[in-house]
Amino acid sequence: MEITINKTNLSVIQGDITNQTTEAIVNAANPGLMGGGGVDGAIHRTGGPAILEECKEIIARQGRLPTGKAVITGGGNLRASYVIHTVGPVWHGGGRDEAELLRSAYRESLRLASEKRLTGISFPSISTGAYGYPLDEAAQIAVGTVVAFLKEQETSLTDVVFVLFDARAYDSYRSALEEIADGSHAA
Repeated sequence: MEITINKTNLSVIQGDITNQTTEAIVNAANPGLMGGGGVDGAIHRTGGPAILEECKEIIARQGRLPTGKAVITGGGNLRASYVIHTVGPVWHGGGRDEAELLRSAYRESLRLASEKRLTGISFPSISTGAYGYPLDEAAQIAVGTVVAFLKEQETSLTDVVFVLFDARAYDSYRSALEEIADGSHAA
């Protein structure tokens, strides 16, 4: 499933984000940037120790990464040249500004990619694993935020891809993108 917004192709695929041949992949990181489970662990395992070393330098310089913010490192052994690490919110039922924090994680990642003049970025489903964010709601927020960014910002990005690890996540993101493509959802 793919749509074009301005000059940027936005698509949804099922696969392993660590295998993407794009300029940057986004890591759903924890505030300490030291790797962990899920996407974070897979990126650190596949990318090798160079990513962790850069993360340690960032933490030494600025401290823990706040929820909704993003930083960039090299890609180590990954096919991607860069990893954009962002911290999504832990789901607490929706009353602790989780939606805005999730939007911020996507916006900050896109902003960093644009500042670096990157042409391609791939996102996982941020906050829907161990952080417990409801998948369908997260998909609507993710797709809506990316579409709004691409409509509002001048960007170097020509390809934005949501790379979903399993069929359930893929279906959720595909449905969110279809709704926007059909014009039935205000971005």
